[in-house]
Amino acid sequence: MRWKKFLLILVLVAITVWSMAGIDFSIKEIVSGMGEVIRFITVDMIPPDISSLFDLMQPLLDTIYMSLVAVVVAAVISFVLAYLASSITTPHPILQIAARGVASILRTIPDMVWVLLLVPAYGLGTLAGTMALLIAGVGLLTRSFAEALDEVDKGQLEAVKATGASWLQTMSRAVLPQFLPQFVSWSLFGLDTNVRSSTMIGMVGAGGLGFAIQSGIKLFQFEEVTMAILMTVVLFIGIEMITTKLRRRII
Repeated sequence: MRWKKFLLILVLVAITVWSMAGIDFSIKEIVSGMGEVIRFITVDMIPPDISSLFDLMQPLLDTIYMSLVAVVVAAVISFVLAYLASSITTPHPILQIAARGVASILRTIPDMVWVLLLVPAYGLGTLAGTMALLIAGVGLLTRSFAEALDEVDKGQLEAVKATGASWLQTMSRAVLPQFLPQFVSWSLFGLDTNVRSSTMIGMVGAGGLGFAIQSGIKLFQFEEVTMAILMTVVLFIGIEMITTKLRRRII
C-alpha cells in the first residue's frame, strides 16, 4: 500500500511540474514582478478617490438589484424544477431526467459565458447581467433544491399518504414544511453567490461595480478603481454577514 501512495504522490508531482512548465510558471518571474505590483498599488491606486463615492453609489445599487432580482426569480423557477427533479416528488421519471438535465446544462455553463451570449441580444447593462445570474442561478438552485427534497423524512411522507391524502396534500403537509428551511437557506446562498459573481460579469459589460472598475481601468482612473474595489469588498462582507446570520437562525 505504501508504494502505491508513493507512486500516486510521484505522479501528482510530475503532473504539477509538467503543468508549471506548460504555463511558464516561474518563481523567479513572480518575485521579480512583485516590485512593480507594489509600486502600482502604492503610487497609482492609493489613495482612493473619495470624491467618486457618490458616482459609484448607483453602480453599487445596480449590483445589489441584479443579485436580488436574479435570485428571487431563479428561486421560484428552481422550486418548480426541483419538484420535478426530485425522486420523491416527481410525477414521472421522464420529467425527473429532463429537469435534472436542464439543471446540469445551466449549471455547467459559467455566468460569464451567459453574459457574452446575452449582451448581443440585450445590450450592455444590468438586464444582460441579471439574466446571466438568473440562468446560472436556476442551474445551481434546482440541483440544490432537488437534493434537499431527496433528503426529507420518508417516514413522515408515508404517514401522510396512509391517511389517504392526495399528492398535493402530501406535498403541502409532509414535504413542504421540511423543505422550506433548505429553500430559504439555499436562496440566501444564491444571493451571496450572485453578489460576488455580479462584479465579475460586470467587467464584461453587465453593469454594476464590475463595469465601473473596468471603465476606470480603461480610462487609467486607478484611484477611482480603488474606491470601487473597496466598496465591493464592503458589500461582499456585509452580504455574507447578513446571509450567514439568517441561515444560522433558519437552520
